[in-house]
Amino acid sequence: MSNSETKTDVILIGAGIMSATLGTMLKELVPDWNIQVFEKLEKAGEESSNEWNNAGTGHAALCELNYTSEKSDGSIDISKAINVNEQFQLSMQFWSYLVNNKLINNPQDFIKPLPHMSMVQGEDNVAFLKKRFETMTNNPLFQGMEFSDNPETLKQWIPLIMQDRPESDRIAATKIDSGTDVNFGALTRMLMDHLSNQNVEVNYNHNVYSIKRTKDGLWEVGIHDLETLKVKYIKTKFIFLGAGGGSLELLQKTGIPEGKHIGGFPISGLFLSCTNQEIIEQHHAKVYGKAAVGAPPMSVPHLDTRYIDNKKSLLFGPFAGFSPKFLKTGSNMDLVASVKPHNITTLLAAGVKEMGLTKYLIQQLMLSKEQRIEELRDFIPNAKSEDWEIVVAGQRVQVIKDTEAGGKGTLQFGTEVVSAADGSVAALLGASPGASTAVHVMIQVINKCFPEHVKEWEPKLKVMIPSFGMKLMDNPELLKEIHTSTAQSLGLSENEPEHS
Repeated sequence: MSNSETKTDVILIGAGIMSATLGTMLKELVPDWNIQVFEKLEKAGEESSNEWNNAGTGHAALCELNYTSEKSDGSIDISKAINVNEQFQLSMQFWSYLVNNKLINNPQDFIKPLPHMSMVQGEDNVAFLKKRFETMTNNPLFQGMEFSDNPETLKQWIPLIMQDRPESDRIAATKIDSGTDVNFGALTRMLMDHLSNQNVEVNYNHNVYSIKRTKDGLWEVGIHDLETLKVKYIKTKFIFLGAGGGSLELLQKTGIPEGKHIGGFPISGLFLSCTNQEIIEQHHAKVYGKAAVGAPPMSVPHLDTRYIDNKKSLLFGPFAGFSPKFLKTGSNMDLVASVKPHNITTLLAAGVKEMGLTKYLIQQLMLSKEQRIEELRDFIPNAKSEDWEIVVAGQRVQVIKDTEAGGKGTLQFGTEVVSAADGSVAALLGASPGASTAVHVMIQVINKCFPEHVKEWEPKLKVMIPSFGMKLMDNPELLKEIHTSTAQSLGLSENEPEHS
C-alpha cells in the first residue's frame, strides 16, 4: 500500500445531486479552483438521487398537502408552500442557465411537464381543499391552479382514479399544469459528466475513511481506493459532505462542535410499481393525497406518472419501512455506530417522544402486499394485485436534534445544512424536499462557507439565477418572465400534455 499526499481547494464527498450542484456552481463562480469528488459507489447518483430512490416530483408545493396547514381560526397557512416554491424556482433558473450555455444538453432527458394534483375524499377534506385552493390562487406563485369537485371534470383529469368509483364518494381535486416530473438520477449524471469535462477529478470506488484537522488549519482527508486498495491523503481548505445518509458519520469524523448532539433516524420507503402498460397509459399526473392521521409527513400517499429512461411508468406509495442502514448500500451497523456519548440523550429523548412514529413504522412493516394494494384502492378502486410489484426506494435519514421549539430530541422533517463556524466544512443532512431545492441549499452553503467571496460572486450568481436575492412572489412581472423563459429553455412549453 502506498500513501501519497496532495492538496486541493475543495473536496466534495458523495456524487449525488447535492455535490453535483455545488461543484457546478463553484466551477462557474471560480473556474480556477481545484475541485475533487470522491464517491464510494461505481457511478454518480446511485443512492438518494437515483430515479428509483425518490418520487421524482419537482417539489414546487403545487400538490403536496403537507406544506399547507389549517390554523385554529380555520384559515390556511401557506407560508411553507411559498418557501418551497420559491426554492424550486431557483433550481429551474439554474438548470435553464446550464442548458442555455450548453453546459448540459437534452433537458427532456431529466425533466418533463406533468400536471400536479391534490386529491381528497370526504366532506371535511373537500372543504379544506377548496379553502386551500382559494388561499393559494391569491398568490402569484400558484396562478393557473384549478379546483373541481365535479365528477365529470374529474373523469377527464384522472380517468383511472374515477373508474368504477362509487357515486356516493365525495371527492375533489386541484390541478396545475405547470408541474414537472424530474429524473434526478439523469440530471446528476449529466452534471458529473460536465464536471469531468471541466477538469474536475471525479473518483468513483473511493471510500473516505478519515477526516482530520491539521496544524495549518487545513483538513486532511484519508481516502481508500477500493480498486487498487491504495490509501491516499489529500489536504483541502473546504469539504462538502453530500453523501446522503452517509453524511452524519462523516460529520462525526470531523469532530466539529456543530456536529455534536445530532442523531439520525433511518426510514426506508417502498413503492408499488405498475407492470401493466395499459393501466400506465390511463394516468397522466402526479396525484398527492392526504397523509393518514399520525403518519409522518414523508408518508403522504401519491400516485405518480414517472418517466424513467424516457419510458412512462406509474408508481404508488410510499409505504414506510425500517432498516438500520443509513444508505441503501450501507451496513446494518450504521444506526448503532451513529450513537455517540454526545448524542445519546438526544436520541433517547426522541425515542420517548416519537412512540407514535415507531408504532406507525411497525404497522407499515407488517403490511402484506394485499394490504398495500388495499391502500392503493383508495386511488384506483379496481386495482388488481397482479398488475403491481413492490419496489424498494432509497433510505432517508431524518435528523434528530435539540431545538428551542421542540426541546431535546426533536425529529426534523426536511433538509438541513450543518457547517463549521469557520466555514471550512458543510454537511447536508435530512430528506424531502431535498433534490428539488438543491440550488437553494447550495446558495445557503455558499453564504455560510464563503462569506468573504459572496459580494464579488453576486453578479455571476444573478446571471445564473436571475431572481437571486429576491422573492418572486413580490415581483410578479419577473415571475412571469422567468416562468416563460425556463419553460422554453427546459422544453416544457412546446407540447401541452394531452389527456388520454
